Amino acid sequence: MSVTVRSLSQKGFTLLEILVVLVILGLLSGLVGPRLLGHLDSSKVTAASLQIDEFGAALDMYRLEVGSYPKSEHSLAALIEKPADVSGWNGPYLKKKVIRPDPWGNQYHYKYPGDNGEYDLFSLGADNLPGGEGENADIVSWQ
Repeated sequence: MSVTVRSLSQKGFTLLEILVVLVILGLLSGLVGPRLLGHLDSSKVTAASLQIDEFGAALDMYRLEVGSYPKSEHSLAALIEKPADVSGWNGPYLKKKVIRPDPWGNQYHYKYPGDNGEYDLFSLGADNLPGGEGENADIVSWQ
């Protein structure tokens, strides 16, 4: 019967044990948190670059079938919906049939004819302003 009493009295944690665990968790989050957030930022830049590449491939397919890239006023929407004044359109040219915003929730910018190539396709980064560094840097199709 004394064994049962011991097991009942040893249930739970002491306040000291809980405080030690909280201190350890705080130290881990202080060390790992900033590194993890840094990787999250770089993954958004990578995702935007990959989306621009995907749109670029769809734009090239559009050009092969229609004869030119979509006009600026048609925007990237021409990849999923036929513009009224276009013949030879055989889309949609995107598998998901949707133009998703960049990883920061902003629209991609498209211009045809482009200033830096046949067309300009770009995201203005996290701050949605031209220029910037790191996560705020522009992600462009022409580099």
